Amino acid sequence: MRLEVDVVVNAANSSLLGGGGVDGAIHRKGGPEILAECRKLRAGHYGKGLKTGQAVTTTAGNLPAKWVVHTVGPVWSSTEDRSELLADCHRNALKAANDLGAKTVAFPAISTGIYRWPLESAAEIALTTVRAADPGGIQEVVFALRGEQALRAFEARHTPLA
Repeated sequence: MRLEVDVVVNAANSSLLGGGGVDGAIHRKGGPEILAECRKLRAGHYGKGLKTGQAVTTTAGNLPAKWVVHTVGPVWSSTEDRSELLADCHRNALKAANDLGAKTVAFPAISTGIYRWPLESAAEIALTTVRAADPGGIQEVVFALRGEQALRAFEARHTPLA
């Protein structure tokens, strides 16, 4: 399925230089322009990498979007509550998208891949945070999910706005 949105949120790693999962797919599909801008970010303020929960923006390159908002999700821990960091990813990505003037935003299920965050918990945090955020000029937020399990987890926690 191909989504056309203003902003695609990237579940990036802290290096901003691509990786696996969503991050790798965005870099591959978006082309070298995204990587070039990420390298510029690394050469500047983010030389040591982007901190968990922060968000930065680049062009979308060849993606059917105007921009990519990169955010680094937390690694799941059974001994430390990192929920607020995952919520920060969503809040900061929405703020960055709104600052760009975006009307539509697509999120992945941040931290649910290699970072092993349980889907049910990630869905609850994502949906609660997005619903509570000040939308500014953003008119639509979609979750671009991979697989039936992710879809079921998000659907089970979604309640339509009245």
